[in-house]
Amino acid sequence: MDNQGLISNAILFVKQELENAEGGHDWFHIERVYKNALAISKEEVCDQTVVQLGALLHDIADSKFHNGDESIGPLKARQFLEKENVDAMTTDHIIKIIENISFKGGNFEKKFASIELDIVQDADRLDAIGAIGIARAFNYGGFKNRPLYNPNIAPNLHMNKEEYKSNEAPTLNHFYEKLLLLKDKMNTTSGKQIAQERHHYMENFLSQFYAEWDGEK
Repeated sequence: MDNQGLISNAILFVKQELENAEGGHDWFHIERVYKNALAISKEEVCDQTVVQLGALLHDIADSKFHNGDESIGPLKARQFLEKENVDAMTTDHIIKIIENISFKGGNFEKKFASIELDIVQDADRLDAIGAIGIARAFNYGGFKNRPLYNPNIAPNLHMNKEEYKSNEAPTLNHFYEKLLLLKDKMNTTSGKQIAQERHHYMENFLSQFYAEWDGEK
């Protein structure tokens, strides 16, 4: 099968799998990450097929919607790739991207390294910051029935992986526990440049939020 047919099949597969997904982790999230990855990859020497498929399949079964089970996503992705007769080396590379892309509290050491992982990880992290990152954070907070903000609950900046996965703090805490940390965790030059502007947008949002919360504006 030619590359375009493979990518088209991957898009169809992901759309079907995520048809009823939560709004911040649905097909449109995947599409944005895919577009981000394509843009970043133009500035890097990389395997375009691995980048494309890694971006499309990276969130095929997010563990937070499967009782924390991190094995489902890689398994579903592998089954799809084998069905499409993707060679073993490419398949293994994509699975390693899926297994190592997540933030997990910021204390997770990647057990695999490649420029393709760097690109897809940056693309995914860009969708977690800026205007869309803010919208996704509050959408997920509403989905989990979390308060917007509670000044009596301080952000936890030293969570381990399991604490991060089970965290139920107000949505605004998530800015300090993850979103504002991503700018300095970007891998590629393009990713760092885009993240800088989106980070600044979030800082302005927080200033406005606190001013409104305190009745100052």
